Amino acid sequence: MSEEAVQPATENAANDHEEVSYQAVEKDGAVTAIWEMQGHKHLRTIDPRSNEGKQILALFETAG
Repeated sequence: MSEEAVQPATENAANDHEEVSYQAVEKDGAVTAIWEMQGHKHLRTIDPRSNEGKQILALFETAG
């Protein structure tokens, strides 16, 4: 888990007062998954090859 970007809170996150963040999971230098997290709670896994995954990774590239 090498990178993290914070996004605005979702409705559930607003109830829990914790922001949603994304963590890139890497293996051998390649992103193999993106974890959507709320605090320490794993909400879902996003395929980095999907349209949503590509959009999230593009945010990492522009932020760095």
